[in-house]
Amino acid sequence: MALEVIILAAGKGTRMKSAKPKVLHELAGQSLVARVVETAQKLAPDNIHLVYGHGGEQIINAFKDQPVNPVEQVEQKGTGHAVAQVLPHIDSDNKVLILYGDVPLIETETLQRLIDKASSGFSLLTVGLPNPQGYGRIVRDTDNNVKAIVEHKDASEEQLMISEVNTGVMCVRGDFLKRWLPELSSDNSQGEYYLTDIVAMAESEEVCIQTEQPAETFEVEGINDRLQLSRLERIHQRKQAQYLMANGITLMDPARFDLRGTLNTGTDIVIDINTVIEGDVTLGSNVKIGPNCVIRNASIGDGVEILANSLIEESAVENDCIIGPYARLRPGTQLKSKAKVGNFVEIKKSTVGMGSKINHLSYIGDTSVGENANIGAGTITCNYDGVNKFQTEIGDGAFIGSNSSLIAPVKIGNNATTGAGSAINKDIPGENLGIARAKQRNIDTWQRPIKKP
Repeated sequence: MALEVIILAAGKGTRMKSAKPKVLHELAGQSLVARVVETAQKLAPDNIHLVYGHGGEQIINAFKDQPVNPVEQVEQKGTGHAVAQVLPHIDSDNKVLILYGDVPLIETETLQRLIDKASSGFSLLTVGLPNPQGYGRIVRDTDNNVKAIVEHKDASEEQLMISEVNTGVMCVRGDFLKRWLPELSSDNSQGEYYLTDIVAMAESEEVCIQTEQPAETFEVEGINDRLQLSRLERIHQRKQAQYLMANGITLMDPARFDLRGTLNTGTDIVIDINTVIEGDVTLGSNVKIGPNCVIRNASIGDGVEILANSLIEESAVENDCIIGPYARLRPGTQLKSKAKVGNFVEIKKSTVGMGSKINHLSYIGDTSVGENANIGAGTITCNYDGVNKFQTEIGDGAFIGSNSSLIAPVKIGNNATTGAGSAINKDIPGENLGIARAKQRNIDTWQRPIKKP
């Protein structure tokens, strides 16, 4: 029996106070619904159906390159009505797993257990809560079989004492859904078609409903406002931090570490406070990262030290480099082994050769730097004429004097030198000294300005 997945994501989410659909708000750098889609994909279903409503164009655009089938719910008339919109697209013989786009932390293992229990055609994910306020209660008979789910607003005083509640997540055979959903009624306090009413229909047909529970209650927590979003963000970050530390990573304070993507690591890595990892990042062994650093879509080699307040994005750093403090590596930067990029240096779309140093206060863009070059403080590669970008080439062993402006396109040969304060707009051959600055004049009749009375 094959599997199909329905993800309900049509709600507006008014409590988010946002023009953006609730399910497109992000947790750890990824939208809530994208996390659910990613989890569903791990189950290898035949189809993933995404039910959308409010902000439909935004949701469709977010998944235009994903293998999901968008299905519109024009009017929001409840969860039963939402699932019914997908009935023409599902196979009667398949198991259908129903998920929610605002429940982002549910685990694949939990869902697989739920699917495995649907041998009778119906399984339900429940959870026990010490305070079940607002949740639908699981009503069982004397033999502990599930008889019904009663919404909180419709529950009796006795039913409100039940602590086992409905999570909304269920796995139901396609032919059951096609038979039961058209029979739903909106005769309830909300005037909606409750998906949960199919439980009573299953009981009336003596369909055995199996139940499963998540390992952690946060797996089934939904997000309705920004406070709940921040709570689940911290739970998720704590879980990631615990995993990293269990695998040999030292986090100086796990509560002040954020991973918003995928992190592949070597061993003996030390990460100081307030570091943010985004996108796909690889850290080699013996890497040290100082406080307040951001690393985004980058590869960091073994033995690299990244000092405080540095930003590295879409760059590749080879072994034993030193970066920072207050350095910025922009997209397209490559540092060869043992290169050093110091404080207040910005590099963009450039290669810095092995052992070369750019110690402070410089901008290097669209540049190739050879090996063992030394670039003095205040150096600027002037790569942009207002319309086009041009290349600068700096050879092996070159020495660029402080406050040099290299006006591209220009080539500095191997072991060439530029005099401090030069504006270089012509190539300098290897072993040559290039100086381009106005002759100094000392004016002995000059009077320093004085403040007017």
